[in-house]
Amino acid sequence: MAFLPLRRVPVAEAAAREYDRWLDWLAEELSDPQCDRNELCRQILTDLYYPELRDVDPNTLPSTTRIALLQMDPRNVTLEPEYYAEIDTEKFARVKPLLWLWEMFDKSPLGENIHLGVRFRRILARHIFRRVGRNFKCFQFVKFSFGYNMEVGDDVVVHRHVLLDDRGGIVLGNRVSISDYANIYSHSHSIAESRDVATPKTVIGDGVRITYHATVLAGVHLARDSMLGALGLATKDIGPSQVALGIPAKPRMEKPPLAERPLFPHTPDPLADEA
Repeated sequence: MAFLPLRRVPVAEAAAREYDRWLDWLAEELSDPQCDRNELCRQILTDLYYPELRDVDPNTLPSTTRIALLQMDPRNVTLEPEYYAEIDTEKFARVKPLLWLWEMFDKSPLGENIHLGVRFRRILARHIFRRVGRNFKCFQFVKFSFGYNMEVGDDVVVHRHVLLDDRGGIVLGNRVSISDYANIYSHSHSIAESRDVATPKTVIGDGVRITYHATVLAGVHLARDSMLGALGLATKDIGPSQVALGIPAKPRMEKPPLAERPLFPHTPDPLADEA
């Protein structure tokens, strides 16, 4: 195998300046305790999807167009977590506009822009999660439940189409990597009655890798430096440095001791905060 660190990708200077200005403005708005997050979301999404209709009287528009414009305002939509009985309505009211903004941003032409998207989501995460460390890197189409029950350490990477169901709480330790189409749950249903719900916290330890299409069930603890292989289903705890494979996932091997692993030089992450 080859040593292939991430490379820096240049962005047109004029575009980079425009991105910086917009992201600085967004961060400043969200840092203002008086910010109306619903209105901020509505304005951004209207400018993003229907800029030509920003100042048009809705009564002059076709009914379907009026319905489409209503979707720009999070006050006009309901999200699945709002139907969960254990929701903290006050906490969710604070994060709902940002969850909707995150989701609709990803579906827009801006969402596929890695340079812009990673930084945009990092700003929102600071105002959604219970805790988020430095250099959080999240790609497109990641879904949360409440959002406010997420605890995220430093240098965490979450790839595309991941589900983070934080109903009972999810802890992602430092340097956790979650690959595309993985699912992490923190709630489960009784086999006899779907309304009988358990919400244990799910903990992913420092340095854990959860690989493609893998699933972690509620309450499972993946200890530091462990790995869950592709398509694996973690139903029980996985010990330190163990590599678990299969359905259900079982430890099949163990990573070599740190002293026996290849020693590669440190390389900067071009999408880190410091960059």
